[in-house]
Amino acid sequence: MTSIHSIQYLRGLAACAVVCFHVSEQFGGPFHVGAAGVDVFFVISGFIMWVTTAGRPADPWRFMGRRITRIVPLYWIVTLLTAAGILIKPQFFYGHFFSMANFVGSLFFLPVLQERALHPIVIQGWTLCYEMMFYLVFTLVLFLGERWRFGVLVGALVVIVALHFVLPVGYAHAFTDPVVLEFAAGVVVGRLWLQGARLPLGVALAMAVLGFLLLAASPLFDADMARALHWGLPATLVVAGAVFAERARPFKPAALPSFLGDASYSIYLWHVVAGVLATGVVLRAGLPAVLQPAAILAITLALSAVLYLIVEKPLIGLLHPQRPKGAVKASTAAAAGAAE
Repeated sequence: MTSIHSIQYLRGLAACAVVCFHVSEQFGGPFHVGAAGVDVFFVISGFIMWVTTAGRPADPWRFMGRRITRIVPLYWIVTLLTAAGILIKPQFFYGHFFSMANFVGSLFFLPVLQERALHPIVIQGWTLCYEMMFYLVFTLVLFLGERWRFGVLVGALVVIVALHFVLPVGYAHAFTDPVVLEFAAGVVVGRLWLQGARLPLGVALAMAVLGFLLLAASPLFDADMARALHWGLPATLVVAGAVFAERARPFKPAALPSFLGDASYSIYLWHVVAGVLATGVVLRAGLPAVLQPAAILAITLALSAVLYLIVEKPLIGLLHPQRPKGAVKASTAAAAGAAE
């Protein structure tokens, strides 16, 4: 997947947008659309899961195991540190809710419900609850023959959302939110991409630009519009436009946006804790109020990126060790020989 550089770029952009949203919110700013970075993540998740599994031997247990070891360890670390921060300095964690039930529930992606919404210890961790539900559905679909997987997966996600409108308030109602359709949208884009679909460069770029314009104009739309339409549809246009534009005109990746893509999960998970520390530094330094948002944003992003290098990256190396290049070449040659 690292060969699809536009996906890496969008991952980094989405993570930074969410950080900008929270810093803007901290100062009463207007950058609410930054929260749509979550919707870009959901579409990308559907795309990546489909592209990395289609046309390959299905191993549902290995798939789910890799998803768990990729997502859970860092999430648990951040949850533990956030819980400690809430207990020690609750005034620094406004909007967070700690209880033992919520702590344990958060670790297993079943946090408390507040105003019908999931509210884990790590407040932005609500998205991971939906991610893990999507991975569970995806795992079950992998038990089917390949010819059935696409239809059953997309159909299952649509049925899940349909249930939202008949289920009573509770966990089932929360987990069937229409935002789940954004995963389905990513799966559809991934299937089209794998089937070799192409768009002229101008058309693909126009799709991406239209997506960004719709996101920028989203404050003008009805506030009660479903998130899957409000932000999910533009996010789908952005992701689809980006991957098909890259197919039409491949490019060499730049170092910084590629790094931000690699670090996007850490940036997303760490940025609230990092933002608390950044706010303390900025206030202690006595910076003028006009400079505080930019300073907090810069420190938060820098600290989150450093934590990617010293925490997440070693975890990935430990839990997902890469085979030596020679072994990869040998296995590739053996597979080619078997195919012949």
